[in-house]
Amino acid sequence: MNYEFIKLKSGGGIVSIVLNRPPLNVLTIAMMEEMITALQQAGQEPGALVTLEAEGKAFSAGVDVADHTPEKVRQMIDVFDRLFLAMAGLEKPLAAVVDGAALGGGYELVLGCDLVVASERSKFGQPEIAVGVFPPIACYMLPRLLSWPRAMELLLSGQTFGAARALELGLVNRVLPAGDFAVGVRDFLQQFLAQSPVVLALTKKAARAGLGKDFAAALKEIDNIYLRELMATEDAVEGLSAFMEKRRPVWRGK
Repeated sequence: MNYEFIKLKSGGGIVSIVLNRPPLNVLTIAMMEEMITALQQAGQEPGALVTLEAEGKAFSAGVDVADHTPEKVRQMIDVFDRLFLAMAGLEKPLAAVVDGAALGGGYELVLGCDLVVASERSKFGQPEIAVGVFPPIACYMLPRLLSWPRAMELLLSGQTFGAARALELGLVNRVLPAGDFAVGVRDFLQQFLAQSPVVLALTKKAARAGLGKDFAAALKEIDNIYLRELMATEDAVEGLSAFMEKRRPVWRGK
């Protein structure tokens, strides 16, 4: 498919969705519709991981203010919700690669990913409160990722914070030098690419299966994934056999 506002690239075990509306990658309704389609396509492409990246000086400065107006806001919220449902429904692990500002809806994109790697010059924040609105996805995600007081501080103040603070809060996995960011990202992702793609996907599925459930219900669902899906894969058998035979596994991705 030809995209106007994003790029979709694939290679080396990674499918990359690249925001391509520089310099600030402001999200519009049309751009988010493309992202939904790209996520669906990425799920069908070969590869173990999906990355969400950006061209330009910012990762994303958020959703176009013009799309928040009364005549457009219902359509904007609908496509915004569908975008995050598509992100949550992606079987492959999804990694945000942030080099620059991720603010407002742009930071919510980051919060919707499974892994986050950022350059040292990146900054984050939910400044919506300053223009009289609130960030729906962040209102869901931040209280689940942080303590209540810290989450509410970020939501109610609209403050921005740098990559070092994001690392301190546990909101990013790695902060890398800006000068050789691409190399650092590749090295970080390599640890996941060394694993079985199908087992990565099932591990993500099992982790998500436990969210919002009590321990007994979560354990039952996770065990079902383990016994019925994981143990039916060739890679689970290969991994266990390789360990017992003291050799490296050869993943088949199925």
